[in-house]
Amino acid sequence: MHSVQFTAETTSDGVLERDFTVGEIPGVLWSPAPSSAPASGLVRAPLVLMGHGGGTHKKAPAMSGRAQRLVHGCGFHVAVIDAPGHGDRPRTAHDEQEIAVMQQAMKAGEPVGPIVVRYNAHLAERAVPEWQATLDALQQLPEIGADGPVGYYGLNMGTAIGVPLAAADPRITAAVFGLFWPDLLAETAQRITIPVEFALQWDDEHIPREAGLALYDAFASKEKTLYANAGSHKELPRFQADSAVLFFARHLGRTVGSAD
Repeated sequence: MHSVQFTAETTSDGVLERDFTVGEIPGVLWSPAPSSAPASGLVRAPLVLMGHGGGTHKKAPAMSGRAQRLVHGCGFHVAVIDAPGHGDRPRTAHDEQEIAVMQQAMKAGEPVGPIVVRYNAHLAERAVPEWQATLDALQQLPEIGADGPVGYYGLNMGTAIGVPLAAADPRITAAVFGLFWPDLLAETAQRITIPVEFALQWDDEHIPREAGLALYDAFASKEKTLYANAGSHKELPRFQADSAVLFFARHLGRTVGSAD
């Protein structure tokens, strides 16, 4: 089993940001910064894993912004790793081929959904065991521990990877998903019974609302909530992240505002 190797750290506005690697997997861990008291240290708190979107990386603005909300709002630890072929990860020949096909379809004005679904399923096959190895390593840290609650937060490609991850790993006890097609995910979603919050855009130009609703409907969770916002694919309101903070506070056992 690989352990977490921290490679850099910075502190800003009460948030400690630490770059790390687990084997060859690069990631970042955001945590509440210790106070200035000599005996202070990192606080034991729940962990939220976040999956980034396609074409972005672990420190994309959406990731750092959501992490800030989760750390400030509830004092969570928040971890993101680069998906295969993204961020600091090298691309394979298969990655390059699929990206080229996707770009050609976009340029020609053709639907990209079937390509994205296929490629993201391939990425999930690679990423799920990487996430599990990362979680194994993070749970060795005293501020996280092996018995603490774990959530998952991922939209777009983060959902494509997160749904099979949540279905495979019982350590994840609550999840936020959204903005993806049901193809290849609906059957897996039927095995998920943990609380789920799901977001879709009512006027999504890529994912028909019927498709988004079908994926939401597939989850077997007794507690699941749908948020449907007006707007296109990239117009998900920022306040949706605040809803996710409240969701994780409720299901991971923290109180909003308990960052210290």
